Amino acid sequence: MERRSFLKMSAAMGCAATVSGCNSSSKDAVKVPVSPPVSEETITWSSCLVNCGSNCPIKVFSRDGMITRVETDHEVEDIYGLHQVRACARGRSLRQRTYAFDRLKTPMKRVGKRGEGKFVPITWEEATTTVANKLTSVIAEHGNKAIFRSYGSGAYYGFASNSCFNRLFNLVGGFLDKFGNYSWAQQTEAAKHTFGSGSTSGSATITLESSDFLLGFAYNPSEIRQSGSGEGYDYLEALQRNNGLKVTMIDPRYTDSMIGKESTWLPIRPGTDAALAEAMAYLMISSGWVDANSINFINQYAVGYDAASITAQKEIFEASGDATKIEYAAAMNPSENYYDYIMGLGIYSDRGPRTPAWAEKITGISEAKINTLADDLMASSRPYIIAGAGVNRHANGEQNVRAIYMLGVLAGKLGQVGASNGELPNMSSMFRGGIPTGTNPVKERISFFSWSEAIHHGETMTARTHGITGTETLDTPLGTNIKVIFSASDSTLLNQHSDINKTAEIYSDENGVELIVSCDCWMTPGSKFADIILPDTSWLESNDLVNDSYASGALGYITAMKAAGEPIWDCKSMYQIAALIAEKMGVGNEFTEGKTEDQWLEELYQQTKASSTNAGVTPAFPDTYKEAQEIGFFRKNMENRNVALESYVNGSKPLPTPSGKIEIYSAELAWRAANWEQNKVRGDTITAIPQYTVTWDGYEDEDTKTDYPLQLSGYHTKGRTHSSYHNVAWLREAVEDAVWMNAIDAQNYGVSSGDTVEIYNERGSIEVTVRVTPRVIPGVIMLGQGAWFKPDPNSRTGSSGKVVDIGGAINSLTRYMPSPVAKGNPQHTNRVQIRKVI
Repeated sequence: MERRSFLKMSAAMGCAATVSGCNSSSKDAVKVPVSPPVSEETITWSSCLVNCGSNCPIKVFSRDGMITRVETDHEVEDIYGLHQVRACARGRSLRQRTYAFDRLKTPMKRVGKRGEGKFVPITWEEATTTVANKLTSVIAEHGNKAIFRSYGSGAYYGFASNSCFNRLFNLVGGFLDKFGNYSWAQQTEAAKHTFGSGSTSGSATITLESSDFLLGFAYNPSEIRQSGSGEGYDYLEALQRNNGLKVTMIDPRYTDSMIGKESTWLPIRPGTDAALAEAMAYLMISSGWVDANSINFINQYAVGYDAASITAQKEIFEASGDATKIEYAAAMNPSENYYDYIMGLGIYSDRGPRTPAWAEKITGISEAKINTLADDLMASSRPYIIAGAGVNRHANGEQNVRAIYMLGVLAGKLGQVGASNGELPNMSSMFRGGIPTGTNPVKERISFFSWSEAIHHGETMTARTHGITGTETLDTPLGTNIKVIFSASDSTLLNQHSDINKTAEIYSDENGVELIVSCDCWMTPGSKFADIILPDTSWLESNDLVNDSYASGALGYITAMKAAGEPIWDCKSMYQIAALIAEKMGVGNEFTEGKTEDQWLEELYQQTKASSTNAGVTPAFPDTYKEAQEIGFFRKNMENRNVALESYVNGSKPLPTPSGKIEIYSAELAWRAANWEQNKVRGDTITAIPQYTVTWDGYEDEDTKTDYPLQLSGYHTKGRTHSSYHNVAWLREAVEDAVWMNAIDAQNYGVSSGDTVEIYNERGSIEVTVRVTPRVIPGVIMLGQGAWFKPDPNSRTGSSGKVVDIGGAINSLTRYMPSPVAKGNPQHTNRVQIRKVI
């Protein structure tokens, strides 16, 4: 029983005792009816807003202002199309997360060293004044580029989200923004330079029902998109409708997306997907199949397959009168064509052809199986090819993804229902009105991943050296270091960023970043490094308006969230916090526009209601936001049957690439290769065509093989979304945080399931439990990402010489080394050693 309920019940019982005890023998005694000790349960709707791609609705039951339980959607008959949106275990544990022991209760300021976690409570007045004053002084001394609003996906979907801080900063002159993200950086660049898209324009998942072959590289929707409305649900529906579909999955780990669903699992060494794709391409070309079946498609819709197509495009650019295209033409070299590269001809003759025998030694997949895989693709009339995001988070991630994209181009079936081009599936979404953030006056942007480097070296970083955008020339420096980091629901502040130990070391120098602000609900590992902590309200305590996010499948929906009770302790919403800081910086009226939260929500609801995208919603939207809150949940079948490249192949609509075509050869990448700084480390190279690249810490990296013989790769677990929910004990019991190891490796290292091992390299040491399983290949160990960094309280050091992370955060072992094109995070490229902990 909650304390508040207990006290109310005690008071009521005391009153009842007094009434019955007074004048109890008198027939004239006034009998007062006893009030129930607590009120009846009330029901409100909220949402699970972590970055899994679904934003599932949550039905919240509360009594006397305290949440008693949560349920998921079962309001309609569960018929696909307008089906139930059932939240996964994470959403169902939201009560536990809301009342977690480490919930932040009041504003605080740091009193110890950064990272010690020593804070004292302060008032909101002191907290917001401190932040406002520091922002003002930094802007005056260093300019707005010295303020970095770091990338955080823990709460960026609603009205009272971290977008409120973007609005605040834009009102006071802007901030240093970022491009890319930790999930999709390399694949976004790969898609841009191939199809002119953003990597999520593949055929809708449900169109798999019309395919005859699914070829998935690191494609795992059943675990990553496990919502009752998400891509994983569409995937299962499509497989049921197309029961004879041949499904081949390429992955180092046997995932839940395969169990009982795949025809073939081909385990592959991490980071070698491009080599497999190139061997398949070799078979398609050398056998004469391309010339007999798809060469006309390639010649009409693509550029770069052979030298002649590059020469022709170069001439078009030279005659265009467009200064940028003329620059591109100067960098283009027809001898760097795809055909010669795959066949080992011309300038590539010293490398030899990309044969299955060559690929077998790299990938671990036998020559015979590669032959069969290529035969399956050539025999398919509607191949659905997809590169999951796991293949992009590598040191050569851009190359992995581009190489996979080539298979769909060579097959020549793009634009047909049932076929796809390798991109992630296109997803539709209902429109939701959001608070306008305004325009950022600061035009320069850095990679989302390079912020930790910019703390001490930002003033010299350029487009040529670090891919910075918005500068006047390639060599115009950013001109300032980062002096303030404002983190909102952002575990990339430490836990989700590479090389945790080095990042903590950077923070410890207070002459670098001068102020770190963390706005969150819980004391995360990153919050411990903050100077000021601002406690946010949880979703179950919030009024808001959210849609179905970016990967909710074929069903769209809107949730009109209603707080189950007043925010507990001294927490405030991000809107309220940003408004307080804005007031102290002299832009309070501009920030609020004179509106209350309720008025903002009503206005945004009316925008949402009026959107043509949302027409036909079930049930119909009522007149007001308050009425919508009483209904709570609205859904619509989005009828999304997008077919990748259909408008280009069948509608003659040019692609938004420089050539207007599919670019096997990217002129822009040829220009970058000629103008950007490269070759800082092995594999740090940019090429105009996709090429398998040997990288640092990769399978073929001879420099690290002896000391660190095992490849370590991460994956998304069902017990967290990235690092969100790690502090929920229910989920830690339900989903084991153990490193997966093959029985052969386990025998070699003398370990069994349940043993504790130290995993280490030069960057750090972590201790985790072992799970011996045939679901991972020899030479590779797999660890779920997102566990919270927790240095040993006794400062015990490991074999790395660094303090042992007993929390088991994989990023204690990952390297900070931005990828060549995207400047993205290569966090699945790791080499490690292990030892049994006695």
